[in-house]
Amino acid sequence: MNADRFAHFLAIDWSGAKGARQKGIALAIADARGGPPVLVERGRGWGREGVLAVLRDELPRDTLVGLDLGIGLPHADCGAFFPGEASSPPDAAALWALVDGICADDPHLGAQGFVDHPAYRGFFRNGTETGAQFGCDGAAHGRGRFRLTEHAQAAMGCKPYSNFNLVGAAQVGKSSLTGMRMLHRLRGHLPVWPVDPLPESGSVIVEIYTSLAARDAGRSIARAKMRSHEDLNAALVVLGSPTVHGRGPIDDHASDALLAAAWLREVAADARRWNPEGLTLQIARTEGWTFGAL
Repeated sequence: MNADRFAHFLAIDWSGAKGARQKGIALAIADARGGPPVLVERGRGWGREGVLAVLRDELPRDTLVGLDLGIGLPHADCGAFFPGEASSPPDAAALWALVDGICADDPHLGAQGFVDHPAYRGFFRNGTETGAQFGCDGAAHGRGRFRLTEHAQAAMGCKPYSNFNLVGAAQVGKSSLTGMRMLHRLRGHLPVWPVDPLPESGSVIVEIYTSLAARDAGRSIARAKMRSHEDLNAALVVLGSPTVHGRGPIDDHASDALLAAAWLREVAADARRWNPEGLTLQIARTEGWTFGAL
């Protein structure tokens, strides 16, 4: 990877919460020329539709965008996203279209319509029940199904959650499904690696997992969340980044985005990140991959 391939690095801490705006969304950008990462503020706060507008119409040139959400669902384990369901889509791009179509009446890029849909609700664990197909091929439910990239994350010491899980503070199901709606609406505007090949120039989206950024910044997985400027700045120094101004508490969504933006700038030129061992063409087009999971 050419060290000058990208001019900007935008990290987005995403949220699947209901409403027009989500406190869990934070954006931060780092300039390839140097300087500390900077939070991108937006009026009364960010909503998913506002982020979509930025990515579609306001993105600086040659930006590597890191989205903290799952761009796909497990496929390799059962040979399908929704085994036994005739409408199960063949690849990630078709999955995004399916989710967005079913949720067309859900406001603010919400995804409740999909998890409530009779054809798909049995694959999810929600707050009241665990669907009969939350596992695979009749296996015990356990923590649910995982993509190959999540197995790679676990091998690195992370504790990933299944994208079919909708329960608990660390659940990633709703954020991933709402993110898929946005990704569908960005088709033709922005490629999404590795579902799409990495273009030689221009901006591109990758999936990130902020715990990987914290790990590379010297934090343990158990201490991946940083809630003080002092902890954030110590991690930024490890990544070779200038520190940000401020003292005392900081929102962990903001710190996640700031650290991830600096991390993307530091590791984007590392060819290993773009060529993980488990990433095949079939996995790329169906499950996708988490940038930095080796």
